[in-house]
Amino acid sequence: MASSFAFALFIVGIGTLLFLDRDKAVHTSRFLWLPVIWLWINGSRPVSAWLGMEVVDESRSLLPDSNSLDQVVAGTLIAVGIAVLIQRRREVNVVLRASWPIILFFVYCLLSLLWSDFPLWGFKRWFRELGELAMVLIVVTDAQPIAAFKQLVSRVGFVLMPASILMIKYFPSLGRGYTPWGLQMNVGVTTNKNSLGVITLVVALGAVWQILSLLRERKRPNRNRRLLAQGILLFFCMDVLVLAHSATSGACFGLGTGLMIATNLPRIKRSPAAVHVLVAGLLLGASFSLFFGGEAEAAEALGRNADLTGRTEVWAVVIPMAPNPSFGAGFETFWLGPRVEKLKHIFGFINESHNGYIETYVNLGIVGVGLIALILGHGYSRAVRVFRHDPTLGGMLLAYIFAAAAYSISEAGFRMLCPMWFFLLLSVASVNRFLRFSRAPSQLRRKLVKSPSSYETAIPAVRYRPSH
Repeated sequence: MASSFAFALFIVGIGTLLFLDRDKAVHTSRFLWLPVIWLWINGSRPVSAWLGMEVVDESRSLLPDSNSLDQVVAGTLIAVGIAVLIQRRREVNVVLRASWPIILFFVYCLLSLLWSDFPLWGFKRWFRELGELAMVLIVVTDAQPIAAFKQLVSRVGFVLMPASILMIKYFPSLGRGYTPWGLQMNVGVTTNKNSLGVITLVVALGAVWQILSLLRERKRPNRNRRLLAQGILLFFCMDVLVLAHSATSGACFGLGTGLMIATNLPRIKRSPAAVHVLVAGLLLGASFSLFFGGEAEAAEALGRNADLTGRTEVWAVVIPMAPNPSFGAGFETFWLGPRVEKLKHIFGFINESHNGYIETYVNLGIVGVGLIALILGHGYSRAVRVFRHDPTLGGMLLAYIFAAAAYSISEAGFRMLCPMWFFLLLSVASVNRFLRFSRAPSQLRRKLVKSPSSYETAIPAVRYRPSH
């Protein structure tokens, strides 16, 4: 197939998927396009890269800078996002109060710049991270938050997944790249295979959730064509995961999907306590497989032989380099200055520790790791409560939280602008909004349990009171 014809088919395909997935009963805000665009950019490449401009490689300089165009784009999205949230300030206030561990983490990240060697650079990164939280809140405070969550996943996936396949197969100069050691890799719309793997992971989990929801809601309007759209999206995700050859993302997808399917089994539905046993078993299995099974991949990523320890070799060097075990180097400033030069001398090219918990430790210390654990625990406990009312919805939230915890065992999943981190924040903040269901009048609650599809449009009618 000629590349020009493939590109035309790609454009038509996106329109077709959006048409198939439309739902006239859902009326989300037009501002939902802000987080969609945010993920299009942060889940692929900077705008300057798409325009063929020189992109600053932040990992190769002592004190990196960003392209001015990318700063303008990010700043514009953040400014408009904050303006939207000001209009929704009552809903935002309620969600933030319920999501207090996230606020505590952001405040601590800002305070950590007081002892950082690069406070101005760290503040720029913190402000960008604040923009990411703003995008999350736009989704969560939508009048129909569940529908907004679904549309976010679909709009991001309908573009980035087919585009990745198109670029890898028909535009290899754009869709394929090389490691610093000359090994070829499929990167799709991103710049490396791990980035491609993680954006595919979060989209694929969302597609599985929507398919399970539609299979459960037999009387849902336009069910068949929406099932077709989500099935096609899931097929694209599977193809991209194979092409990306990202073992960690593939394993986390399998575990997250297994969790969603298991939580929909009758025996699990009747016993929410069984969820704790299921999640604990899966997390232990993920720790074992990713920690031991991923060593060969880690060694390859570091340009070493597969018989070496790979990631553990990096961890052994990086952990003692944390300036302060309790408080770390300061938000997002560990990988700057002389430390980076020393690590490059040992390992060659390196810009992360390949472990979200260690990455948090070197930047924010033991306190930061504790706050991450608090966010995970808070989100998990609330997701289990949602599960009691809607196993499909609760299972999805549990899957994203679980996937973030497991993914970060061998990748920096809690790092700024990582799609996994975005969806962790989104899941934890969403679970507090969805818990309004537990405060609904009993008659409406019975109706929603009987017909979960009405939940998406009925939530605005329920007066929201946070559940503490």
